[in-house]
Amino acid sequence: MADLQRTVDDLAARVNRPLVLEDRTQRVVAYSEQSGAMDDIRRDSILLRQTGPEVRAWLADAGVPDADAPLRTPGAPGLGLLPRVCVPVRHSGALLGFLWFIDNPPMPDEDVAVAAALVPQLALTLFHESVASRLAAHRELEAVTRLLDGAPDAARTLVEAGAAPQGQPVTALVAKPVAGQANEASRLALEQGLLALRRKLTAHHALHLVRYDHGVLLVSGVRGEAVLAHAEEVHAALSVPVVVGVGESRKDLAETSSSYGEALRAAETAARVPGLGRTVEWARLGVYRLLSQVSDHEFHPGLEALLADPQHLPLLETLETYLDLAGSAVATSRRLRLHRTSLYYRLQRVEELAATDLKDGGERLALHLGLKLARLSGRYRPRS
Repeated sequence: MADLQRTVDDLAARVNRPLVLEDRTQRVVAYSEQSGAMDDIRRDSILLRQTGPEVRAWLADAGVPDADAPLRTPGAPGLGLLPRVCVPVRHSGALLGFLWFIDNPPMPDEDVAVAAALVPQLALTLFHESVASRLAAHRELEAVTRLLDGAPDAARTLVEAGAAPQGQPVTALVAKPVAGQANEASRLALEQGLLALRRKLTAHHALHLVRYDHGVLLVSGVRGEAVLAHAEEVHAALSVPVVVGVGESRKDLAETSSSYGEALRAAETAARVPGLGRTVEWARLGVYRLLSQVSDHEFHPGLEALLADPQHLPLLETLETYLDLAGSAVATSRRLRLHRTSLYYRLQRVEELAATDLKDGGERLALHLGLKLARLSGRYRPRS
């Protein structure tokens, strides 16, 4: 599969245009880095690894399955399809697949000729690799999905297939697009970025999976600072802003689902609490490790009155700062640049509205935890 991917990447660089390689059933086998004009059909084909039936039918009517030379297909606005150049890939007359280029702007004839000239080499490589690669990719996708869901035999399947080493520590990293970025475009960016990063991490037998609102990267044989270095590489590889959650390392692949669960909760927490940073380790989440597993509605009863009214946001911010600073009025005044008299007035209003006593340590603890829970649930969003 490495030779096939290298050939695809080299061709894309030579014609300065992204491409997708499909097999004869129009299932995606390989693709280059995508840039420039793109339509929903290409996004879906990369994410789903296949072209939809309506599009296949339209292309069949355009003569694509019978083509033995490059041809241009017009756009189909009703299907969301841009014009394309199709270069059929045949070996000894047998159809093995198709090279697809988006023909917007129009692809020069000389570049089409470059692609056509590469077909014999590509066809031979595809002939040797396509069936095995397709089966391997499908089995890997299925096995990784089952692995993250905790299936006991999934690890053995991956080890026996050579996709992961045996007896080496495994760590899960979860990349979650920041608020407002979880959509089809971000999923495509996750797929492209994580796949490119996997190629760089072959020595670590990296695996990846893209789910609805996050991507997962599993790395073997590294711990500690090396894992954090990979987290930074995830940020660098992706074209959309993300937060990265890092689970604790497990001794082998069979325990990966636990690391994945931690990484996912860490990423979700980081997305809701921006002050934690763009990379968050589960091991360093402190009290948020507990709070991320508690119901969103288990607040201090007195906080409800404050949370229900937007005009009380300054009071909540003052209370949280005061509790974060261990109840020090001096430190809170400095942090908020607030006169001591104004601070005491705000704290008194909190006591009145929340029916609480800030001199009571138990009440302070309950209020503090309630505020952190409110952050996680999205009910409390401080301005800074």
